[in-house]
Amino acid sequence: MNVTEAQLLNWVASFIWPLMRIGAMLIAAPLFSMQGVPPRVRLVISVGLTWIVMPLLPPLPDVPMLSYQGLAVSMQQILIGLVSGFIIQMVFGIVVFAGQTIAYSMGLGFASMVDPQSGQQIPVLAQFYIIVSTLIFFVLDGHLMLIRMVLDSFNTVPIAVDGLGQAEIWSIIAWSSRLFASGLLLALPVMASLLMVNVSFGVAARAAPQLHIFAVGFPVTLMLGLLLIWLTLPTMLQQFTGVMAEGYELLEQVLRL
Repeated sequence: MNVTEAQLLNWVASFIWPLMRIGAMLIAAPLFSMQGVPPRVRLVISVGLTWIVMPLLPPLPDVPMLSYQGLAVSMQQILIGLVSGFIIQMVFGIVVFAGQTIAYSMGLGFASMVDPQSGQQIPVLAQFYIIVSTLIFFVLDGHLMLIRMVLDSFNTVPIAVDGLGQAEIWSIIAWSSRLFASGLLLALPVMASLLMVNVSFGVAARAAPQLHIFAVGFPVTLMLGLLLIWLTLPTMLQQFTGVMAEGYELLEQVLRL
């Protein structure tokens, strides 16, 4: 059995290029990119998915892997994978922004902890919203949907020198504004209610300065904020589901599914 160098490189390329796209997606996607997930687990999942998708791949481009064009193909696969995971990561960023805004409005901005996913200090209230959103993400099989869309993208965005175009990149940049708009919309009911309470405290303190109304204002604001969180949590989770659906629609548009 004679195997030439070109055939060997083609076999390696048929495994390495899809592995780059799938591995980059797992690095950027939520949950899989958590610091608590060992790199070996991500590597095993990437290799397993690559072995599954290899027989279903369309014909690869006639490009030497160890060439400038081969490097361009590799960069395109990494870009597609990173973009796929980053879009869903922005959806969870909306929840983090909303939780931070509510926490600062309640006076709980000082109560922070390390987020296991990003490794940054975020308020505990934002961490609570992340945990609840993650459970919703699992219940709706969002992680399986993300993996399936990336595997299906090998047919719509095949392995080639040209992958994502300028239009797809600009659509992602334009949608990133939803990170602030949707986050503010999620936190608006609690923010508006607490603002009215603080305004009423200010009026009372102005009318009777000897009462020291701000000495009791913090516990009242804290208890009212917890009550509002409990009342608005179902609505907020419903809005998060809608934002997540919009994120997947954007991913379908980018991957041309």
